[in-house]
Amino acid sequence: MTLPSTIAEFREAYEARRPDLAAEFAELAGQREPDDHRVWIRRLGPREIAPYLERLAETDTVSPLRGVPFAIKDNIDLAGVPTTAGCPDYASTPIRSATVVERLIAAGAIPVGKTNMDQFATGLVGTRSPYGAVVNALHPDYISGGSSSGSAVAVKLGVVPFALGTDTAGSGRVPAAFNELVGFKPTRGWWSTRGVVPACRTLDCVSVFTHSIGDARTVARIAGGFDEAEPYARRIEFRDFNVYAARYGVLDPDELPHVDECYRACYADFVDGLPGEPIRLDPAPFLEAAALLYDGPWLAERYAAVGCFLEQHPEALHPVTRRIIVGGNGLSAVDCFRAQYRLAALKRETERAFRGIDVLALPTAPRIYTLTEVEAEPFGPNARLGTFTNFVNLLDFCAVAVPAGRTPAGLPFGVTLMSPAGFDFALLNAAARLVGEVVD
Repeated sequence: MTLPSTIAEFREAYEARRPDLAAEFAELAGQREPDDHRVWIRRLGPREIAPYLERLAETDTVSPLRGVPFAIKDNIDLAGVPTTAGCPDYASTPIRSATVVERLIAAGAIPVGKTNMDQFATGLVGTRSPYGAVVNALHPDYISGGSSSGSAVAVKLGVVPFALGTDTAGSGRVPAAFNELVGFKPTRGWWSTRGVVPACRTLDCVSVFTHSIGDARTVARIAGGFDEAEPYARRIEFRDFNVYAARYGVLDPDELPHVDECYRACYADFVDGLPGEPIRLDPAPFLEAAALLYDGPWLAERYAAVGCFLEQHPEALHPVTRRIIVGGNGLSAVDCFRAQYRLAALKRETERAFRGIDVLALPTAPRIYTLTEVEAEPFGPNARLGTFTNFVNLLDFCAVAVPAGRTPAGLPFGVTLMSPAGFDFALLNAAARLVGEVVD
C-alpha cells in the first residue's frame, strides 16, 4: 500500500469513504523501517497506536488532520513514551504530551514515533546522535541537516505526511532545504514549547516539515495558540501585507559569505525570478546577529538547560555536543548584558531594513556537506550552515524554507523566506504564490 504524501490526499481518501484508512496508514507508518536512513529513535507498535485509533473511532471530530499519522522529534514529549533528546541516559517518560502534540491529537492526528536528532538539538548537521547519523533522503552520501534530521527524512521518504521538529538556530529549516521539503518556523511563542526539552529556552520554537505550504498552514492553525501555562508563550496579533505585490529583500549573490558557487548560482537564479524589483540589503546587521548565537552568551542558555545533567553524566553526551555545551559555562552576566545591548541595536537596524520590504529571501544554507566532510571537521561546517538561519529567532522573525531547484550535480537547493513576528500567514501565502501553490 502506498502512503499518501500530503494531508490533502488523506482528506480526499476520507471523502471516498474509507473508514479503515486511519488504522491502515497509521500502522503502516509505524511499521515501515527506513533503517538505512536511521530515522527513528522509537517507533510506536500497533498496540501503542491502537488507543489513538479507538479514540478517533469514538469521536466525530471534523478536522483536516483526522486519522493523519505524524512523527515527533524526540525532544518533544509524547505521553507514555520516553523522551531522550538524542541522549539515552537522559530519557524520562512524560505523563502528558507537549501542548502542540496534545492539540494535534485532539484534532485527530495519530502519532507513530519519535525521530532521531542531533543530541539536545545542538547541531545543524544531523550526525551528532548516538543512534547514528541520519542519512539524506535524496543522496545517501550527504548529511540530512539537523537538528530535526529524522523528522525531515521521515516526511521526505513518505513515512508520514508531516512531522514536528524544533528550531532554535535553523533546525527546522536546514533539514527542509537538504531534503526538498517545506519547513515552517512560526513566530516565537505562538506555538507552545511546554513539554519540549529546551535548547535555548528564550529562542526555541516548535516547527513542522511538510510537502506543501498548504499542509504547513493546516498544521499551524491547529498547533498554534496561546498557552497560559508556558511562560514564554505570546499572544500574537497577526498582521498582513499584500502578497500579490509583496516587496522582497535580498542580498547580493556575489557577496554571500561561505556560499559555494553552485548555491550562489542557484540563489542568483531565484532572485532573478522574484516578482517586482527586489531590494538589495546590507547583510551586516543580519550576519552580526547570527554570530551572536554561538559566539555570544546565548550559548550559556544551552548550559542552563542541561548543564547539571552534563556535570553528573559527562560521558553520556556525544563528544561534539559536550564540547559545545561546556563552552557556555564560562560566560558572565556582563557578557550577557553586553550582547543584549548589541542585539537591541541590531534589531533597530533590521527594522529599518524592513520598512522597505515585506519578505527577506535568503539561501537556507551556504552549501550541503557530505557525511565524510562533517566527520572529518565536525565544527566548521556546522557553524557555516547557520550563516543565514541563526539570526532569525534572535531578531524575532517567522520563516518558511522552500525548495528552490537543484545544482548541476542534482543536489537540493532551498531558500528561506522571512518576515517580522506576526506575519506568519501572510508569509505562508507569499511563499505559496512563489512556488505556484494555491492556498485556501
